[in-house]
Amino acid sequence: MSTDTSTEESQTHASARRAKGEFVRGVSGFRHAIGDPEFPPEPGRYHLFVALNCPWCHRVKLARAVLGLEDAITLDVAFPNRTGDDDPVGPNLWQFAPDKVASLTGGTLPECTPETGTGEALRLAKQIYRREGSDEQSVPILYDKVAGRIVNNESAEIIRMLDAHAEALGSTRADRPHLVLEDPSLAELNDLIYTTINNGAYKAGFSSDQQVYANAFAAYFDTLETLEKRLSDGRPYLLGDAFTEADLRLFPTLYRHDPVYYVRMKLNGARILDYPHLWCWLCRVYALAGVAEAGSLIHCRQGYFGRSWNGVVPLGPMKPMSYPEAYLHPELAG
Repeated sequence: MSTDTSTEESQTHASARRAKGEFVRGVSGFRHAIGDPEFPPEPGRYHLFVALNCPWCHRVKLARAVLGLEDAITLDVAFPNRTGDDDPVGPNLWQFAPDKVASLTGGTLPECTPETGTGEALRLAKQIYRREGSDEQSVPILYDKVAGRIVNNESAEIIRMLDAHAEALGSTRADRPHLVLEDPSLAELNDLIYTTINNGAYKAGFSSDQQVYANAFAAYFDTLETLEKRLSDGRPYLLGDAFTEADLRLFPTLYRHDPVYYVRMKLNGARILDYPHLWCWLCRVYALAGVAEAGSLIHCRQGYFGRSWNGVVPLGPMKPMSYPEAYLHPELAG
């Protein structure tokens, strides 16, 4: 079966590539769908486990918001820092720990929740997988509370099934967008954005090979130039007048770029603020109903920098304005 390069990375020679220092994203193992006979689309049946610093979770939470599913699909939010070496189960695990204190704020994070989806008050995302005999530990997780099973843990597929079944799942928005269109341009954009921007940021930031980093860096900024030119004709969104899946996929990475990825992922070629059309697009999407509330730069800063080599979280940028307040000002790029 061929790999959908807008959904997952090719695993060809993955071990050898990792050994040479390349970041290679793994493949999600749970690929059921809402609409399968055992997972009917019903309001109140499904639950999401997410972390707000994770861009893959962010795009799922964005879909839940713009599709009007916030009342129909319940949600738990993990603490942005994963477990440490002193954890009895192990390090680097997503944890549901609303009482943990964030070093950035000196207090707890109000968005963080205990685990409520399984009814067992589990502490770790890994424990949700262990109930089904899996060693996976990633988020997001789409969970069926009635069947007590994981439906899917691939964010691109979760977005599409929420879009396809929004009405049956209990959407409260009559004006919700249709994210997925039968348009070859959408498939091409999804592939480009996933490969060079979404996953490309991680290639740049987490690969230890200089040439892999350089290639990812070049591809990332080449795509930003391509998208800037695409938006220069005055269209509000990537495919024209309608907000689609391509916009939703692009937003989490660009939302993180100036305040986080510019430093943490070594993507310091330019800010999004330096691309006037992309900046206005970013502000336009941020202004859509539910979008601002679907993310948190506090969680992003804490999650990306709080688990770096010394755990210190940068406080900026502050010029020309702090983030995310800057996203309310499209004129900053003028």
